[in-house]
Amino acid sequence: MDAATLKDIVIVALVVSGSFFFAVGTIGLLRMPGVLPRIHATTKCDTLGGGLMMVALAIHAGFNVVALRVLMILLFLWLSGPTASHLLARAVYRREMIDQTAARQKAEG
Repeated sequence: MDAATLKDIVIVALVVSGSFFFAVGTIGLLRMPGVLPRIHATTKCDTLGGGLMMVALAIHAGFNVVALRVLMILLFLWLSGPTASHLLARAVYRREMIDQTAARQKAEG
């Protein structure tokens, strides 16, 4: 087995793994009951799936400027996805707390 074949096998394995995690995230989005579990399922799986796909692209491009740009996109993906989902989950959590407090105050008085 030569180096090119091994490289292709690694790329295919990464792309298939990334596709699997994207599919699991989509199923989690459709099957989970509430907002917070849906956010959790999609964020974890999409970050991992996107990361695997980006690593496959970087390997396919070789060691050049394109691979560096792909790795920079990967870094952005790893920073922005969890941050955005955290802020969204925090807003949902606070909104639910406000609604529960208002319902409790209405029931008491």
